[in-house]
Amino acid sequence: MPAGGRRPVEQGDFGIRIDRQGNWHYRGSPIHRKELVCLFASVLQRAPDGGFWLETPAERGWITVEDAPFMAVEMWWRDCDCGDGKPRQCLAFRTNLDQIITAGPEHPIHVHLDPQTREPRPYITVRPGLEAKINRAVFYELVALGETETIDGRAVHGVWSEGVFFPIDDVPQLDAAAE
Repeated sequence: MPAGGRRPVEQGDFGIRIDRQGNWHYRGSPIHRKELVCLFASVLQRAPDGGFWLETPAERGWITVEDAPFMAVEMWWRDCDCGDGKPRQCLAFRTNLDQIITAGPEHPIHVHLDPQTREPRPYITVRPGLEAKINRAVFYELVALGETETIDGRAVHGVWSEGVFFPIDDVPQLDAAAE
């Protein structure tokens, strides 16, 4: 509960929408002031039912998020020390709001595959319940850094960051007729 013991007043729908590209809109018009979007993003939360709301000490209102509230628009890789003295790959992402997130145990990468087309939809967790969709160009860079590991007896393509392996997709088996 906020300071002073008062709960925020529920305001219903705030008229804010985050589109599939991570752009914020208020009542149909884009919000161009990045500082304002960053302020809203700092009070963004996710409900257990999957809905999104903005909550300040004074008020709380629902917003619409078409896919993910943030976009990962840039990636860097470097060797880092994960505490065991061995250099390991670390992948850092910059969001459309200039937040830097390093993939690891607290910020996992998830790739959802369309069941029919197997088209990937990659995300990285920004904070609990909130993800950034990894844009296409960054995803191609991520795939290029990938390697094959065996998980539960199957070959999986994925990436390492902070000592954690993040699967991207199964490695297709070669067709016996092609051999």
